Amino acid sequence: MRALVTGANGLIGANLCRELLLRECEVRAMTRAGSDRRALHGLALEHVEGDIFDTPASLAELCAGCDVVFHAAARFAYSGISAAELDRTALGGTSNMIEAAALAGVGRVVITSSSVVFGSSTMPLARDEHGGPDDGFVEPPYIQSKIKQDRLALALGRERGVDILLACPTMSVGPHATVLGPSNGVIVAYLNDPLRLTYPGGCNIVSVRDVAHGHWLIATRGTSGDSYILGSGNLEWNAIHAAIADLCGVERPRLEVNHTAAYLAASYEEVRARLQGRAPLSSREQARMIGRYYWYAHTKIAQLGYAPMPARVALAEACAWLAASPHISREVRTSMTLAGDVHRARAGMLITEEPR
Repeated sequence: MRALVTGANGLIGANLCRELLLRECEVRAMTRAGSDRRALHGLALEHVEGDIFDTPASLAELCAGCDVVFHAAARFAYSGISAAELDRTALGGTSNMIEAAALAGVGRVVITSSSVVFGSSTMPLARDEHGGPDDGFVEPPYIQSKIKQDRLALALGRERGVDILLACPTMSVGPHATVLGPSNGVIVAYLNDPLRLTYPGGCNIVSVRDVAHGHWLIATRGTSGDSYILGSGNLEWNAIHAAIADLCGVERPRLEVNHTAAYLAASYEEVRARLQGRAPLSSREQARMIGRYYWYAHTKIAQLGYAPMPARVALAEACAWLAASPHISREVRTSMTLAGDVHRARAGMLITEEPR
């Protein structure tokens, strides 16, 4: 199989490239000109420069000769990006890639969506692919943009004769990110928090390496027009923060905060991040989501052979990678004592990720 991967230097894209190489695929990694490619260093793949906002005709040249296009390029952010820009990426970029695939004669496109398109709950209940946004809760602009992306992709795929399959990852943590996104940012935010706060609600945690494998399964065994949730363990935030604390040898959560306190803390973090010239580790939009359960079931993709590692192991892998990355400051790193699970996870990654 020959595959084009857009957003190849992103968290999911870089891990997907590795998964495809392990499956002995020919990988064409598409990144923007001048972008940071360190996440792809040492991999035996073809680098091509392109932007999802280029014309479909020029993008079709990059798709030529491929059996499948994995469209993993996205703007995953809850702050600092306008709703209009999120829509431009989700709708305009996706439309261009589907048109390009059609022009190049590529019959199958796997689009990286998100589990959040299936909504959230005020109760600890796991949702599946039949779910949708709650009528009484307005999800953040990022989530709304992903919902619109999926609808557009399926409609355009039918119109252009391209099989569209939607990969819907949950909170994906793990190695090989060029930037610190919201998923791994959850871990760093807790390690940076001197108050050791937690909050109500919960989410589903999954290894980004399992998410990459799920993309492969969807491409090779999935049904056109279907969505597939790629998740692992449903945990409350207190349990997630306690696991991070145990894995990194820091103090467990001391206090569970309410919406108001979380909103104020997020406002402070946004101001501090702006002054320091970096992306915030939490935002007011995320604070609005506190108390809700972003819990999901991966039963459907399991029927295709998907068997993810437990959420705690996924967190251990992410902690192992983050501890050696520039995303954790020297001051915070010196306060950490990594658990044996983290060292074993690091060793396991080195063994299983050896590119061919």
